Amino acid sequence: MYHNPVLLTKSVDDLVTNPDGIYVDVTFGGGGHSREILKRLSNKGKLYSFDQDLDALKNTIEDERFTLINQNFRFLENSLMIYGIHQVDGILADLGVSSHQFDAAERGFSTRSNAPLDMRMNVMQHLDAKKIINEYEEEQLANLFYYYGELRESRKLAREIVHHRKLKPIETTEDLKKLFSYIPQFKQNKFFAQVFQAIRIEVNQELDVLKEMLLQSYKILKPNGRLVVISYHSLEDRLVKRFLKNGMFEGEPARDIYGNYAKAFDLLQSKAIIPDEAEIAENSRARSAKMRVGIKN
Repeated sequence: MYHNPVLLTKSVDDLVTNPDGIYVDVTFGGGGHSREILKRLSNKGKLYSFDQDLDALKNTIEDERFTLINQNFRFLENSLMIYGIHQVDGILADLGVSSHQFDAAERGFSTRSNAPLDMRMNVMQHLDAKKIINEYEEEQLANLFYYYGELRESRKLAREIVHHRKLKPIETTEDLKKLFSYIPQFKQNKFFAQVFQAIRIEVNQELDVLKEMLLQSYKILKPNGRLVVISYHSLEDRLVKRFLKNGMFEGEPARDIYGNYAKAFDLLQSKAIIPDEAEIAENSRARSAKMRVGIKN
């Protein structure tokens, strides 16, 4: 089962402004957003969707206006060029891990199941969670827990892992959790969510991939084209917010003598759009969602 798409109506309302246009859904998953986009398109409209997860291919849509590309969205621009597409009217990204991936215990994404340390969105890639936990240097582990998990005790966690893996390889999610059984029970849910998030981001290079996709999105969007991004944690949202503000991820843009700079996008709404209480009650995944919409200048 795939999750109910978060902010489904609102995201597609804000995305599709030209029924005859070309649109891209870079996170196809169960196809919920893609199906809604297709409802808004005329017979002339086109939708290209991306997903690197082989499971997502089972959800393909039989529609001559639709093309599903089994590829990581970091290859957005080149993949579209293969189909002769150089500019598009809108791009939608619903980031994060699908409920299907969390619920497939053997994938190792969930803190609730005992499974092999995996966490690969693309099961064909070499790097997985087991390799990271058992082979990364202590400093590398500490850095990923600090920067990707926002865990202050990152160095202590890294030391624990390096110590225990010398005695026995750490092979399952339960093996990893047992190392930190000393964490008070009332803190465990949040703690393990942060630990697993950090590892998952490293396995899938999620922040680097997001940056590459955002830069390519700007290049291929038509003037007044729309970029709609739904994120689920602060690391993603900060990157999206900053990019939509000035087209950069760090540093400051060049300013003229009056202190103004050329904006990459106009924001449809200054603050992030969040689901209402009714949607959160129906779909718990929506609780942490933030949507931002940029209109290319």
